[in-house]
Amino acid sequence: MIHRMSDTPVLPDGYEFSADTARVDVGRVHGWLSSDAYWAIDRPREQHERAMAHSLNFGVYDTASGEQVAYARAVTDQALFAWLADVYVDPSVRGKGIGTAFVGRIRDHLKPFGVRRVLLATHDAHGVYAKIGFRPLDRPDQWMVHTPFG
Repeated sequence: MIHRMSDTPVLPDGYEFSADTARVDVGRVHGWLSSDAYWAIDRPREQHERAMAHSLNFGVYDTASGEQVAYARAVTDQALFAWLADVYVDPSVRGKGIGTAFVGRIRDHLKPFGVRRVLLATHDAHGVYAKIGFRPLDRPDQWMVHTPFG
């Protein structure tokens, strides 16, 4: 669900948002996801790199060190729909509001494309996303999934 841009939480001082794929520390991100993210444990790096190549990629960076502290990607047609995936915040900076502000910035980055629906799936971070307007599906009985290979 997309809300007005003014609803975006602000990143804490010392952190910056970027939509520049060239800034993404691919090794760091792959390490996070393949070893610590329940949805991507043991994901091969080559598979992650293909996913990045076909997605919009986002990061949050420590302004002092330049170190990446968060990552997410959006799979989108850049017109109507986006799927937010691989949202990850480094454990060392969790609890500072980075995740909520980060996802709010991604949501707002997608707004100029005309995207009308942004979906995501989460096992345990519903509260983070609810703060910026995400909610359960109105009609989950209308949605289906096909997982032929896994």
